[in-house]
Amino acid sequence: MKHTRRLYVTLIALAMFLIFAYFYTGRADNQKQNAIPKVGVLQLMSHPALDQINKGIDDTLKKNGYVDGKNVKIEFQNAQGDQSNLRTISKQFVQDNVNVAVGIATPSVQSLKNATNKIPIVMGAVTDPEGAGIISNNKKPGGNITGVSDQAPLKAQLDLMKQVIPNLKTIGIIYTSSDASATSQMKKMQTLAKKEGINVKVSSINSVNDIQQVGTALAENVQTIYVPTDNTVASGMKLLSSIAAKQNIAVFPAATTMVKDGGLATIGLSQYELGEKTGEHVVRILQGKEKTATTPVTFMEKGHLILNQKMAQKLNIQFPDSLVKEAQKKGQIIK
Repeated sequence: MKHTRRLYVTLIALAMFLIFAYFYTGRADNQKQNAIPKVGVLQLMSHPALDQINKGIDDTLKKNGYVDGKNVKIEFQNAQGDQSNLRTISKQFVQDNVNVAVGIATPSVQSLKNATNKIPIVMGAVTDPEGAGIISNNKKPGGNITGVSDQAPLKAQLDLMKQVIPNLKTIGIIYTSSDASATSQMKKMQTLAKKEGINVKVSSINSVNDIQQVGTALAENVQTIYVPTDNTVASGMKLLSSIAAKQNIAVFPAATTMVKDGGLATIGLSQYELGEKTGEHVVRILQGKEKTATTPVTFMEKGHLILNQKMAQKLNIQFPDSLVKEAQKKGQIIK
C-alpha cells in the first residue's frame, strides 16, 4: 500500500514538473518571439520604381544587422493597387502590433495613417507629404509619421526637355487624378512651364485602362509628354511610350525607372536610394534613435541623368553632345 502511495505521489510530481516545464518553455519562447521587432511594409502595387524602393529598404536593414526571420520579422504586403486591400492590410499591421509600419507610395501611407496614430509610420517616397495632408509640417511632422519624399527636380527636368526638343512650345502632362502626389507635381510643372512661355495641356486618368485613349488624344496635340511621379501611369509606361512613339512624340518621365520602360530621358531620383533612405529611418526608429514627431522629412537633392539612346534613335532625336558626355560620366545611357 505504501509503495502504491509513493508511486502515485511520484507520478503526480512528475506530471506537475512536466506541465510546469511545458508552460515555462512556451512562455520563454513567446517572450523570445515577442522580443523580435516587427516591421510591416505596405507597397501600393508592383512596378519597377516601387520594387526598387522596397529592395533598398531590405538591403539597408540587412546592412544594419536586421535579418528577416533572425532578429526582425518583416511583414511585406502588396495591395496590388486595390484600396480595400490597403485598408485590410493596414488594419492587420495594427492588430499584429508591428513596431514600425512602412508605406511605399502616397496611398499606402494615407491608409496606414487612417489605421493608427500610435505606431511609427515611415513614408517610402511621398512627393508632397505636407500638401497631401499626411503631416502638418515637413520639418516638424509632430505626429507618428516621417520618412522620405520623392519630389523630383522639376526645374532640371524642364530644362532637359528644352535641351532635347528644339523650340519647345507645348508640353502634355498625363497624371492620375486620385494621386495626390502626382497632382501636386503636375501643378508645379505646369507653373514652371508657363513661366518659360510654354503652353501646357493636362490630361488625367482614373486607372491604367484609360492610358490608351487619353494618351492617344494627348500625343496628337503636343510636342512632348511629361509624366510626374505617378504609380498608375508608371505601371502602364510601356503602353504610353508606344502610343507616343506612333505620333513621333517623346515621353519625359519624372522617375528613372520609367526611362527604362520607354521614356526618352530624365534627371530623376534613384528609386533604390529612396529605399535606402527609407530604410535608414526604420533602423533609427528600431534602435530608439529617432522619433517621428521631431524628425524632418528627408528630401533627396541630387538627380541622375538617364538617356534612352534606343528610343532616341526610334524617334530620330539627337541628344546634344554635352548631355551624352554628362550621362557617360555621371549618369546612364540605355542602348
